[in-house]
Amino acid sequence: MKIKGLLALLSLLSIIVFFSCTKINESTELGDGLIPAVDNVNTFDTTLEVSASFFPFEDSSRHLISENMALGRINDPAFGNTTANMFFNLSSIIYGVSPFRDTVLAIDSVVLSLAYRGGYGDTSTNGQISVEVSEINQNNGFDDTTLYRFDNPGFTSSGSIGNKTFSLPQFRDSIQISPSGRKTDSAKVVNVLRIKLNNSIGEKIRAFDTTANGGFKNDSSFRKKFRGLAVKTINAGLPGTLAYFNLTDISNTALIVYYHKTKDGVKDTTTAIFIHNSYSQANSIRRTAGGEYLAKINQLSSQKLYIQSAPTGSYIGMKIPGLDAFPNKVIHRAELIVYKVPADNPAADNILTVPNRLLLDHKGVNNSKDSAYIFDNDIQPGFDGSLNFNAFGGLIQKDDSYRFNITRYVQGIVTRKERNDSLRLFAPLRSNMFSRSLNQVITVPSLDFIAKGRVVIANNNFPDQNKKLRLRIIYSNL
Repeated sequence: MKIKGLLALLSLLSIIVFFSCTKINESTELGDGLIPAVDNVNTFDTTLEVSASFFPFEDSSRHLISENMALGRINDPAFGNTTANMFFNLSSIIYGVSPFRDTVLAIDSVVLSLAYRGGYGDTSTNGQISVEVSEINQNNGFDDTTLYRFDNPGFTSSGSIGNKTFSLPQFRDSIQISPSGRKTDSAKVVNVLRIKLNNSIGEKIRAFDTTANGGFKNDSSFRKKFRGLAVKTINAGLPGTLAYFNLTDISNTALIVYYHKTKDGVKDTTTAIFIHNSYSQANSIRRTAGGEYLAKINQLSSQKLYIQSAPTGSYIGMKIPGLDAFPNKVIHRAELIVYKVPADNPAADNILTVPNRLLLDHKGVNNSKDSAYIFDNDIQPGFDGSLNFNAFGGLIQKDDSYRFNITRYVQGIVTRKERNDSLRLFAPLRSNMFSRSLNQVITVPSLDFIAKGRVVIANNNFPDQNKKLRLRIIYSNL
């Protein structure tokens, strides 16, 4: 009996030593109150190595009708350059009659108004963006039925009909506008970019008529005469700024033609308004990889890993081979721990900040073309379709870490011998993942704005071992 007891004790000690050899002492950020205290008698903790590299993300995301559009330029010393341009159609608010009522004396001015929603990068007064407006050329492939990918190259347009240089703080200030020029008819608007255009575009539209191909017969005839507008970035400060606008906010996004008229011999000033129609919009966001991001993307043992947000960004692919040999235990917490670290060139780190959320999913054992799977057992959809990311993780913590709760996923591997998949960490605008519990693909939102954010992550060989990429497991014996 004594020999058997000694053997059991030695066996237990060997297990403790084995699973504690890579242990890093730290508190658990997620769900402390539900986890038994680690006493190395009944409850233990260990860390497993995570093998990781980063790769280009095959992104096919398309701009949906109601989503915001990016405009501007980023010149990131660590990740490279981003340029965002906007292309969209416009429609008359009435057809069958001309919106230019009564006798038009002259076009007073033409203004493109865009509803502002937010920004990224240098959001101070120094972060200026210079843009140019032009008319989209006919017969260049821009149509009314396509949802265009964010990485589309854009469309050809004619010469400039207007330009504007702006910075984001100006949108906090209200602008007073008066369609008639009278103070009694004035109104204040806020979070609106107004770009004055050449009167020639107003004169062109004013000349339309209500015949079959005259422009004001219907939306189709209008499109044949006027394809829409391109708003292109021509310059931006360093390290750059992206501004986001919403085209479906027709109270603040419109092409406004101010004109003088006479009615019953009385002169007055009024407006003809043209709004964006659904579809027929493209947000062309072009990226050129550069800096340390480009230099390290093919290095399998890089000490730093790089996540560039969508579109055409990057992802970190991870495998945890130690899970295959992990004995059957009660898993109280399995937490993937990821630390943000400075770039090699950190000059813009405080301005070009991290994505608002990192998303973790899993694929086949070797990052195969298999479906992307949501962690069903750890982030089950609610009855209203919502996902409990607060419990799962994805937001950056005060200590610059991201922590993902994959406890039930790990329990399934060690107890039921479920598949030990490759993991993928990335920052998409949204991702389509298969949910086994629902037996269907669901769309999981991630970023609040396209192309917003990038982050550098410490790999498993990072010099500061407290920040290395790892899986921490708190467990008890059965």
